[in-house]
Amino acid sequence: MRIGIGYDIHRFSQEGQLVLGGVMFPELPGLIGHSDADVLMHAIIDAIFGAAGVGDIGQHFPPDDPGYAGANSADLLAACLLIIKEKGFKVDSLDTTVIAEHPKLGPRVHEVREAIASVLGATVGHVNVKATTNEGIGAIGRGEGIAAMAVALLSESH
Repeated sequence: MRIGIGYDIHRFSQEGQLVLGGVMFPELPGLIGHSDADVLMHAIIDAIFGAAGVGDIGQHFPPDDPGYAGANSADLLAACLLIIKEKGFKVDSLDTTVIAEHPKLGPRVHEVREAIASVLGATVGHVNVKATTNEGIGAIGRGEGIAAMAVALLSESH
């Protein structure tokens, strides 16, 4: 068994639509980033890469590579899974936390879990998504952006 952690943070943009865990939140503007800036997917990818000991998201999907401009982060997660599979690993479970003043994730948390599980080829029970606020403290608390943390448990695939 191998454990990895991931963290990501992005500022809100004035453009686009928010994508969080592969789910669109059209009531909010998007986040600033080279890809679709899905902060939750990025934290998950970093946790998986960390557990497999193969670097991080920036090494595999460089932010200065024009080929990843506007990339769908669910596609990046799928590519991440192929990379760790080549190394002999599979994802057993994920635990994640989204830190944001908005959106209120509770009403759609099951949808987000399903979207992530679908990319993983896992059941929803292997993907946990929690949300919290920053209680008005700092940039996140002022609603300037969203952060996410993830922990991935991997095992050797046989």
